[in-house]
Amino acid sequence: MAELDLDARYGRTPSAARRTRWVVAASGVAFVAVFAAWLVWGGLLEAPAQFEARDTGYTIESDAQVTVTWEFSVQPGTSARCAVQALNSTFGIVGWRIVDLPPSEQRTRSFSETLRTTEHAVTGLIYRCWLT
Repeated sequence: MAELDLDARYGRTPSAARRTRWVVAASGVAFVAVFAAWLVWGGLLEAPAQFEARDTGYTIESDAQVTVTWEFSVQPGTSARCAVQALNSTFGIVGWRIVDLPPSEQRTRSFSETLRTTEHAVTGLIYRCWLT
């Protein structure tokens, strides 16, 4: 009898065990539902648009100009922008331009952009690209 009183006092009854199982099962179902909603909302079930920008070269035209060439690969029909920069010997930015890349039927295209510089540049490259 004393053992039954202690079990009831500390919540170790059959109804408490059923309630605990129900709470654990409901928590598991809720977790699965939230995780599935996150997958759909986050777009993990669908492949996002991807692109690749690759520097292919640069030409120092003069102390005031550098020409940067690069390849850009993206799904056909997608527009983008790229920031092109020229750097000096201490890696300071001496020329900068944002270039609009219009949509095209080709997946991979080559681009070339001539930048005016504030001083002699030693390299030119793509800083960053993004989809528009």
